[in-house]
Amino acid sequence: MHRIDALQIFVRVAEQGSFTQAALQLGLPKATASVAVRQLEADLGVRLLHRTTRSVRLTADGQAFYDRGTALLAEIDDLHGQFRADGEALRGRLRVDMPTGTANNLVIPALPDFLAAHPALELQLSSTDRRVDIVQEGFDCVLRIGPLADSSLVAHPLGAMPQHNYASPGYLARHGMPQGLDDLAGGGHRMVHYVSALGARPVGWETTGADGQAATLAMPGVLQVTNVQAYEAACVAGLGLIQAPRAGMQKHIASGQLVEVLPGLRAPPLPVALVVAHRRGLSRRVRVFMDWMRELLAPWLRD
Repeated sequence: MHRIDALQIFVRVAEQGSFTQAALQLGLPKATASVAVRQLEADLGVRLLHRTTRSVRLTADGQAFYDRGTALLAEIDDLHGQFRADGEALRGRLRVDMPTGTANNLVIPALPDFLAAHPALELQLSSTDRRVDIVQEGFDCVLRIGPLADSSLVAHPLGAMPQHNYASPGYLARHGMPQGLDDLAGGGHRMVHYVSALGARPVGWETTGADGQAATLAMPGVLQVTNVQAYEAACVAGLGLIQAPRAGMQKHIASGQLVEVLPGLRAPPLPVALVVAHRRGLSRRVRVFMDWMRELLAPWLRD
């Protein structure tokens, strides 16, 4: 096996902590991945991985080799791009994840032009509203909307996504147009509660206080949901008020299914960032995709 191929296999095994998962992602038999890493260790004369029946982890030499290896693979990718005679900008697999609403409303409609410009690119797009594990699940790049929790990752901030308040005409016909917090606190209005898991405590109505700090108001609701599509659909159905970025609501506003309410009581904007596992060693295709995403999302963000 070519040394570069063996290096790519080793890097994937190190990131996944598993020969089985690495082989699945690379489309190889597990035995091929295992033999490649063992041969690499034999060539180097050092052990790169600690192997047990349940886990695979880097040795000290393995960590140093991994750090240099990822940078080398990125350099090779750049070199191929500079001297490719056919003019193709990108080549190879790109595995990304982003929230479902952003994927459906902004990214996928714009993908035909991007992929037409890079026909040799194999894009794998995951869209989910859970926080994926960028390393264990093998993602090259992840779009995160909201606060970042994992400080071990490298974030490239894009800006902040403003949030607006929405209701359906049917809901407003039954409950009236709210004019302020007193109306919301009075018990006559309801929210659709977006939660990370069913049964979790709802956040309530989010707004920004006079001191500029975020504040919340507990509000009743008849429904909890755990994904963006259900959140939007529940509001359209008249089940309650919601707070969401405008990008996903444009089609509902244009069709008259939703209207904006309480423009002075919006939730704080959501930070938006592209997240990668490492600061060094980004391939050219990852950098080009991140630049494209930055340009695509710019009209919907503020600094």
